[in-house]
Amino acid sequence: MEPMGGAKLDPGHAPSVEPLPSSSGSNCSDLTLKLEFSTKVVEHEYIIGFTGYFSAKARSLYISSALRNAADADALEWRIVPRQNPASDFPSDFELVHIRQASPGSLLTLEDHPYIKRVTPQRKVFRTLKYTPSPEPAAPCNATRSWQSSRPFRRTSLSLGTGFWHATGRHSSRRLLRAIPRHVAQILQADVLWQMGHTGSGVKVAVFDTGLSEKHPHFKNVKERTNWTNEKTLDDGLGHGTFVAGVIASMRECQGFAPDSELHIFRVFTNNQVSYTSWFLDAFNYAILKKIDVLNLSIGGPDFMDHPFVDKVWELTANKVIMVSAIGNDGPLYGTLNNPADQMDVIGVGGIDFEDNIARFSSRGMTTWELPGGYGRVKPDIVTYGSGVRGSGMKEGCRSLSGTSVASPVVAGAVTLLASTVLNRELVNPASMKQALIASARRLPGVNMFEQGHGKLDLIRAYQILNSYKPQASLSPSYIDLTESPYMWPYCSQPIYYGGMPTIVNVTILNGMGVTGRIVDKPVWQPYLPQNGDHVDVAVSYAPVLWPWAGYLAVSISVAKKAASWEGVAQGHVMVTVASPAENDSEAGGELTSTVKLPIKVKIVPTPPRSKRVLWDQYHNLRYPPGYFPRDNLRMKNDPLDWNGDHIHTNFKDMYQHLRSMGYFVEVLGAPITCFDASQYGTLLMVDSEEEYFPEEITKLRRDIDNGLSLIVFSDWYNTSVMRKVKFYDENTRQWWMPDTGGANVPALNDLISVWGMAFSDGLYEGDFTLADHDMYYASGCSIARFPEDGIVIAKNLKDQGTRSVLSRAKLGVFCSHITPQCACVRALFTGLEVLKQETAVVEGVPILGLYQTPSDGGGRIALYGDSNCIDDSHRQKDCFWLLDALLQYTSYSMTPPSLSHSHSRVAPPTGAERPLPQRLEGNHLYRYSKVLEAHLGDPKPRPLPACPHLSWAKPQPLNETAPSNLWKHQKLLSVDLDKVALPNMRAYRPQVRPLSPGESGAWDIPGGIMPGRYNQEVGQTIPVFAFLGAMVVLSFFVVQLTKAKSKPKRRKPRIKRPAYLQPQAATATGKSPTV
Repeated sequence: MEPMGGAKLDPGHAPSVEPLPSSSGSNCSDLTLKLEFSTKVVEHEYIIGFTGYFSAKARSLYISSALRNAADADALEWRIVPRQNPASDFPSDFELVHIRQASPGSLLTLEDHPYIKRVTPQRKVFRTLKYTPSPEPAAPCNATRSWQSSRPFRRTSLSLGTGFWHATGRHSSRRLLRAIPRHVAQILQADVLWQMGHTGSGVKVAVFDTGLSEKHPHFKNVKERTNWTNEKTLDDGLGHGTFVAGVIASMRECQGFAPDSELHIFRVFTNNQVSYTSWFLDAFNYAILKKIDVLNLSIGGPDFMDHPFVDKVWELTANKVIMVSAIGNDGPLYGTLNNPADQMDVIGVGGIDFEDNIARFSSRGMTTWELPGGYGRVKPDIVTYGSGVRGSGMKEGCRSLSGTSVASPVVAGAVTLLASTVLNRELVNPASMKQALIASARRLPGVNMFEQGHGKLDLIRAYQILNSYKPQASLSPSYIDLTESPYMWPYCSQPIYYGGMPTIVNVTILNGMGVTGRIVDKPVWQPYLPQNGDHVDVAVSYAPVLWPWAGYLAVSISVAKKAASWEGVAQGHVMVTVASPAENDSEAGGELTSTVKLPIKVKIVPTPPRSKRVLWDQYHNLRYPPGYFPRDNLRMKNDPLDWNGDHIHTNFKDMYQHLRSMGYFVEVLGAPITCFDASQYGTLLMVDSEEEYFPEEITKLRRDIDNGLSLIVFSDWYNTSVMRKVKFYDENTRQWWMPDTGGANVPALNDLISVWGMAFSDGLYEGDFTLADHDMYYASGCSIARFPEDGIVIAKNLKDQGTRSVLSRAKLGVFCSHITPQCACVRALFTGLEVLKQETAVVEGVPILGLYQTPSDGGGRIALYGDSNCIDDSHRQKDCFWLLDALLQYTSYSMTPPSLSHSHSRVAPPTGAERPLPQRLEGNHLYRYSKVLEAHLGDPKPRPLPACPHLSWAKPQPLNETAPSNLWKHQKLLSVDLDKVALPNMRAYRPQVRPLSPGESGAWDIPGGIMPGRYNQEVGQTIPVFAFLGAMVVLSFFVVQLTKAKSKPKRRKPRIKRPAYLQPQAATATGKSPTV
């Protein structure tokens, strides 16, 4: 029987899997990992999600009732697929149903039922791991190894798959080598808490992975092992789950953080790395039923709009499950955060090496949920060791691995240990734990907040905070300082000025008082008058409900008109009061309240001249998710989706930094073109635009350019033949679709620039060339099809990818956008995206660059280039920042670069008669994700033009007092002062350790067989001895000081001399003369 509906491996699809080799010598085996993914929809099986938890009988009745009303009810054959797992006896919020010949109408009928939330297909996921020996000699286990990234774009394991990484940081030439590798738990001083008697006892920690062997010698408190797969085993056949569990709770050799914790093993992947959506959903529900305290999830992907999975994570944290997840292994590119680590209620963990350098592989912020109108949040939350970390081998011994999925169990183990130190466990929740971690984190120098979050995990300081914690609200980040560099990058990279687009800072509110909360009244803006705070305008928007445990506070900062010509620093703060229902209604008002202060410090400069101001069009950039938007460079087969946000602070970060170094001020337009004052800007920069344009935008842009605004467009490929080869499978409708656009929406761009007689073609070109003595690479770009005859056009010889380079259908690859078995993923079937082995044709004289001065008096200039990859960080091979400089000189100052105007590559402008202009792909579904289009009978039509964003500026409440000088040092949790919180007295305590049985492996790489770690008697006494000696020195110092104080003779207090007019009376009364 196959409980999950066809989970048997297809013989033609069976992956080759080998277990992780166990290391038992002084050297670790050096392995290269080949990772492959595939996915398959289970035919006729659907997951029915309900609005609540119901019994099996109730779920069956609801489904039967819904299908009875379907138009084809008589022809429907359906049955509930039994799920044989530990959760089957409990109420559930979903059901797995087999429906034969289900029509879209019958599925919609199901969703019309009041108790049914959604219907998604059941899917089967393969994850193939194959290890091959490296040709290089084996390296010591503490050495760092180098691995290549496959950059998968699905929710997948972040350890074995993409987790073997070389952690090169800012100083890659330095290597800290140790003869005896130290364990990460010791390096983070977990042994200090062990000596106090805290070892994770009473805390339930769940590991969702590949299982664990029953008699593994490293674990003594495995409370429960559950199998959610269709294999009849609970053991780990790969070693992945064992390694993660060992980092958290191993008791010997490579010690974990919390050896006495209750370890709950959830086996959700088979030995062939196969899983199903229903397995994960059942396992998550069971974790809630078992009241799990901490959950480590070493999977991730870019799909933050995967609603079933995101909803389930919210439900888990709402039930006080502290979820720890890896931030991703897609660094050093920015905008590469993985879900669920990028959620506010989850602790997202990045990686560093043992020299405290940010690991190159660790994904960087910001979050891209909020684009284009808003701005991303700070992630990761914290960073910790994720390079060369030692953990348990599959059967025995230890091994070293790297990746943010290694950093994730480090934090999960630390959280488990910390939770066991708190006497009142009711105070421990996802918000309070995150508050303690980020408030205690050690900031790394020279690293910005989108790389390190709040800093490096500090276990002891977190312990101090948790044991003095009182429920409260806090902010992340806790202050806004646009003058602090480099930590506050990118805010610190550009001052603000009057007339500029408001600077948006997205602050996360953490609510440690309860799972739900609200903001009382409105946040208050209080400028400091001595620090020129009245020169700043502030607008605040916020989440009406804080759930679960968190919400957002968006702060928009602008410059008041009176400071248009002023330069200096201005300060103030925003006061926010958060209220949560009290668990004990006897408390006053039935609510807990907490008031937090958000200090703000900005650098203001006079408004720059128009020629120096560049406006970046963010509004017309689309990215995955929610739609299927292919990558700009078709050669990147392992990176097929455009998912980094196309923002100047994500994958166009280097371009932004270059423009700032050249003295330009770059602002972001997150609204339609109708919503900015073109007279303030010299150039509008459009790069890789996928969105359509409102008719009103086209009209306004023409008027703006006639009045002096200039335009630079970097386009990309758009070829309907290629798009038809890249199929898109919509699993909700179970139909094949094409991509919604190419690399850019060329037909929409042509509509925008057609009034000047310009257009791009549907040609698809690549190749190396030289332009103005600069080496260039054209990566899947288009050509200019039409251009005014008095313009300047540059042409080059390039390879034609669009006609002769036919996409291969022979090599079929399957790609899942987030490959997770827990979500409704979009399945894309790529037909290779690779050129056949035949030679591609070289086309001579391909027009790629055009410059044009509009004829109107005082009109602006237009520059077109057919490829954006040379300024995009994602897969840039050769940058063309020099070309961008030249184009800006032309558009902003009307200075035509001689290297272009007199170039030997200059040709006559094309007239457009050679080939028809590209048309929109018939049947595309861009309207589903577009802000411009809406569904209509026949072709989609433009929506009504939306109103421009209007900010409600807060009424200032000025303060005539001095602002704090150091905002970072000034910020602490309201009830905690680390200077006053001391560690308790240590008492002799050791976790109970089972001695090695005869034949068991001892230390695997330590000379003399001495087992490293604080559980060893010889080594374990080192810290207590030093601590005792230190305490004796301090005590002796105070005793000496006290002795000196007692040995000094007491000085007599001088008597106050009485006034002269009182002296006779006093003398008479006493009969003596007064003495002094």
